[in-house]
Amino acid sequence: MATFEELIDEAAAASVDGWDFAWLDGRATEQRPSWGYARLMARRLAGVSSALDIQTGGGEVLDEAETLPPLMVATEAWPPNLARATERLHPRGAAVVADQDEPPLPFADNAFELVTSRHPVTTWWAEIARVLRPGGSYLSQQIGPENLSGLSAYFLGELPAEHYRARRTEDARDGAEQAGLEVLDLRTERLRVEFFDIGAVIYFLRKVVWTVPEFSVERYRETLHRMHEHIQREGSFVTESCRFLIEARKRP
Repeated sequence: MATFEELIDEAAAASVDGWDFAWLDGRATEQRPSWGYARLMARRLAGVSSALDIQTGGGEVLDEAETLPPLMVATEAWPPNLARATERLHPRGAAVVADQDEPPLPFADNAFELVTSRHPVTTWWAEIARVLRPGGSYLSQQIGPENLSGLSAYFLGELPAEHYRARRTEDARDGAEQAGLEVLDLRTERLRVEFFDIGAVIYFLRKVVWTVPEFSVERYRETLHRMHEHIQREGSFVTESCRFLIEARKRP
């Protein structure tokens, strides 16, 4: 069995580029939402002639779709992810556009039949409505309220309710409707997450940086060692994620 120091060194040396979590295989698990976002997105993509995937990461989820529409565009802001998405999606005929995830989107009005986004940092509803064609749809899986709150609280202490204010599903519905979109589907699920060694926790916090802002091994070494002992004693560290699905349509 690897020691605390060995696990720290291994996780600190691992690349966190892209949005692929394969490094965690066998070291952490996360229950998946029942709606199957990748499958839903693939079905929607197969039925349109133009689509935009916002904040595509490394293009991993989009690339799971068997069929892409004739006009397929993806945006991404982070340079390492941008390079990975370009390498992955260009051979499939998709254009990858550098975008800073702030309004305005670099596209004309009424440009796309479908807009998708998995786990966007911010949803710019007015811009989504602007680039959608009348009758077009927005499909997104998003981070819900109190996501991984148990993990965040272990390092930061209990966070105030205001910390989760921007992730409420009520706000997503209000934002969509205020932009002139009709909400067709809105579902939320809480999901079990387990980390089986402290290296998995370190890797995750290095990659999903908003879970514990300004995380570093040096800063939280004592807390990490306490969690390491908990995992050795209990077999894992268990917390919950929260996801919601929203689908909205631009009125004809």
